[in-house]
Amino acid sequence: MATEQRPFHLVVFGASGFTGQFVTEEVAREQVDPERSSRLPWAVAGRCRERLQRVLERAALKLYRFYGEPVVKACIENGTSCVDICGEPQFLELMKWKYHEKAAEKGVYIIGSSGFDSIPADMGVIYTRNKMNGTLTAVESFLTIHPGPEGLCIHDGTWKSAIYGFGDQSNLRKLRHASNLKPLPVVGPKLKRRWPISFCRELNLYSIPFLGSDVSVVKRTQRYLHENLEESPVQYAAYITVGSITSVIKLMFAGLFFLFFVRFGIGRQLLIKFPWLFSFGYFSKQGPTQKQVDASSFTLTFFGQGYSQGLSTDKNKPNIRICTQVKGPEAGYVATPIAMVQAAMTLLNDVSDLPKAGGVFTPGAAFSKTKLIDRLNKHGIEFSVISSSEV
Repeated sequence: MATEQRPFHLVVFGASGFTGQFVTEEVAREQVDPERSSRLPWAVAGRCRERLQRVLERAALKLYRFYGEPVVKACIENGTSCVDICGEPQFLELMKWKYHEKAAEKGVYIIGSSGFDSIPADMGVIYTRNKMNGTLTAVESFLTIHPGPEGLCIHDGTWKSAIYGFGDQSNLRKLRHASNLKPLPVVGPKLKRRWPISFCRELNLYSIPFLGSDVSVVKRTQRYLHENLEESPVQYAAYITVGSITSVIKLMFAGLFFLFFVRFGIGRQLLIKFPWLFSFGYFSKQGPTQKQVDASSFTLTFFGQGYSQGLSTDKNKPNIRICTQVKGPEAGYVATPIAMVQAAMTLLNDVSDLPKAGGVFTPGAAFSKTKLIDRLNKHGIEFSVISSSEV
């Protein structure tokens, strides 16, 4: 008499322990292996729910950094579009280089950096361009994080992502060299980069260059809009405000430590093992508390310049200035899910407004003609014009 075969489930017990976290990563890695013909339902079990959650987050981070390509490849092979929040330029640009043509052939959309990195910045530049009564030529953005009374803390997953990204700069340079892309034309005066530490008079705050993926993503968007839609390219620079001179000094030392240690294997291991120490308390393995998340918010302010309609951009000085803002809740764990979900809803509902052929896109390239900004406005990420005037 044949016995009924029960479905098989794989459970990693003790996953919250030191060894268990590595077992969990190996199980997860096995499940995304492209050579596998099937997937097993699996779960984790342990004594501490919070530690289990951190183990899963760590596994997801490592897998997408090192095994994200099989996910992209599988989506294209199966005719499935994909939206993700990975913001690492090397991964994003490699996927564009390797899979854009294949995705276009399949008619699917692979859209990266669809979280806080880099929808506010990318769509913010497009919003600023759309609100200017003329030709926008250059934009500077300033990110301000508003912590609550209990301060600011960021989960070390973001810290690790930055470590892996900066540690891979040589490969990114090789990839860009191999792509052999022509420089975009500069319209109007060339945008001058600020000093590593500068004072923003408009905001009355000190600022440093923003080292996230925003500049890379916005530049790729501007290239697409120029080459495919014949739109005038916008120059872009990104900064983050740091408040007092004391904060400037702390961040300067943190940045120096980071840039030195990230160059070496043992240095990267130390950065990963002791995020709180080397980031001067900004990053931790525990991440923010719920109170910190609830009380935090962000403001991204854009200062743009350009030319009024009918004014030549060849010899004249820019005669229009515009200031816009994107405001939202806590960036990493509230705004990012909102941005990603609304990007996915836009992908599903605004099909006629997407690029006609599929491919690998930045958010701005994919969504510039859609209603994504309207959707974000309705869900707590608000775009607005602060001022606009002719000089």
